[in-house]
Amino acid sequence: MNLKALFRKKDEMPKCSAVIVAAGSSQRMGTDKVFMKLGPMPVLVRTVLAFQDNPLIEEIIIVTRKDKLEEVADLCHNCGLSKVSKVVIGGSTRMESALAGVSEVKKGAKLVAIHDGARPLVTQDVINRVVYDASVHMSSIPVIPSTDTLKAVDDDGNVTGTVDRSRTVRVQTPQVFDADLIKGALTKAAKDAMQITDDCSAMDIMGIKTHTVMGDVDNIKITTPNDMVAAEAIIKNRGDWNANRAWV
Repeated sequence: MNLKALFRKKDEMPKCSAVIVAAGSSQRMGTDKVFMKLGPMPVLVRTVLAFQDNPLIEEIIIVTRKDKLEEVADLCHNCGLSKVSKVVIGGSTRMESALAGVSEVKKGAKLVAIHDGARPLVTQDVINRVVYDASVHMSSIPVIPSTDTLKAVDDDGNVTGTVDRSRTVRVQTPQVFDADLIKGALTKAAKDAMQITDDCSAMDIMGIKTHTVMGDVDNIKITTPNDMVAAEAIIKNRGDWNANRAWV
């Protein structure tokens, strides 16, 4: 997506902070997935680079585990990730980690993009679309259509009906919000000990509508070893190994 087609003047471009959440335990992977090499660089570096290279992103905050704090900070320094302003410690849940990151964005930030550290294949087009949409609607997420048949089941595992998949979507990140609104929503969700699986859910609880934009089927989240295989195939198909950069 051409930014000039979105914004007539440079000063119309929204300013956005990015929070990269990488504080998970990677239990299903068996090892810390964000430090695994995807092509010539770690997954986390490839993820951060997407935001480092985007002109709409002013700063990047990385949220990680306490035992990985120094390692992540060294990685950012060694790889020249100059937009990373802070590396902070996450919480015991994704919601707590997102709140930890959002709480550290610079004063006066208008928009915040929250992104999974294990989604390294996000494109500039997706980032541009969702940031622009959030600048209009205050809350925006990238989605892709549901392609599988969906069934509703009862507590005993019996099928009770077929869900109309034309009314369902699969949600991705980055999810972009008005900075004050998402901070307030996540704070309330944490205070009330609510169980939410993504940041948009906190906005739902507050009664704030979230708009959607088209995501990308290749914007997968790496969770299992099979996902790494798929991600490697995608970057090979793109010719996107960033071999012209130096990595640790």
